[in-house]
Amino acid sequence: MDLTPNLQRLLRQRQPGAPLPREFYTDEALYAADLELVFYKEWLFVGHTCEVPDPGNYFTVQIGAYPIVVVRGNDGVIRAFLNSCRHRGARICRESYGKSPKLVCPYHQWTYNLDGRLFSARQMGPGFDRTRYGLKTVHCEAVAGYVFVCLADVAPDFSAVRQQFEAYVAPHAIDRARIAFTSTIIEEGNWKLVWENNRECYHCASNHPELARTYADSPAITGVSGTAEDPLVIEHWRYCESLGLASQFQLSRDGQMRTVRVPLLEGAKSYTMSGDPAIAEPLASGLPLSSGIGALLLFHYPTSWNHFLVDHAISFRVLPLGPHRTQLTTKWLVNEAAVDGVDYDLSNLTHVWLETNDQDSHIVAENHVGVSSPTYDPGPLSLAHESGVSQFLDWYVSRLQVQKAFDHVA
Repeated sequence: MDLTPNLQRLLRQRQPGAPLPREFYTDEALYAADLELVFYKEWLFVGHTCEVPDPGNYFTVQIGAYPIVVVRGNDGVIRAFLNSCRHRGARICRESYGKSPKLVCPYHQWTYNLDGRLFSARQMGPGFDRTRYGLKTVHCEAVAGYVFVCLADVAPDFSAVRQQFEAYVAPHAIDRARIAFTSTIIEEGNWKLVWENNRECYHCASNHPELARTYADSPAITGVSGTAEDPLVIEHWRYCESLGLASQFQLSRDGQMRTVRVPLLEGAKSYTMSGDPAIAEPLASGLPLSSGIGALLLFHYPTSWNHFLVDHAISFRVLPLGPHRTQLTTKWLVNEAAVDGVDYDLSNLTHVWLETNDQDSHIVAENHVGVSSPTYDPGPLSLAHESGVSQFLDWYVSRLQVQKAFDHVA
């Protein structure tokens, strides 16, 4: 079946300032379109540079049908490859993390250098040309402690992402951090519902009691409109910029990336039940824990939102597993010198967002059940509270409209 007429009809049905029609959250063919036209075309956050600190360190990730391995080479460069042997396609690296001087396929022991070149292939006979069978490369960029990959044949220009990342994130020294804890949960809902729920705090006061102790649900903080007119936010920007921190609201030209530094509630310094820092060692370079820099919020569609505080940072990675399931991986990053049990208590560090993620998981699941009903008829979004949802959906629709290759998606 040619998806183009159906997709175009559904895009026309979507009203500005309203959620998408039901099929965008439930239909198998439209999920395939999401993979082909969004996840296989855009730059995707997959992990952190500190996860591959030395040559031979690697991590793996599955993006739709594509198994990926990210590895640091002997030259220090971080590269990404399809995690599939060039012999008969077996997955080479089976673990989530590992370290090896070479990448060896467990099936027939074809062996690859860390730069992807085929090093050896047993008993392949005369005339076999190893140079033709290196690992297939995946576009890979490392910036300010973050690793991005792109599966497209020709990747979009990364320079604007790099510039915005470096301006806002570099002071938080993520490239010198370490991961204190990782949580991976499966949300029983479409990946766009996960994003929509994240992009508003209309629901926060009644659903997130732990987060509400430190994080404001003001639309000027959670949305994309009115931020620059809020006196408290403006004053916070002035203060943070006096410390040398890029702070003002910035939305990339294509709407894919948003950065802004926002104040926390009542002098809170971190996402803890008390509002006090969770770590005795600051993460942000050169800033004491008493610095009231609030939280730097960074969103990059379709895979990542992030919070950067004076004492730690939290990254969130969104990957679709099907039209009805989404994987959310959360990582807490701390100063590389911070010691668990000495400089911080892990439960204190992670409590607020573990609870918030669990609460959101239930919200998304219930939202997905309702959206899946044949009678679902989307209502208007709140102009005051859900401008972020509207902006995300506008970006998503624009991605589908920009791509022209609809006809090969079945």
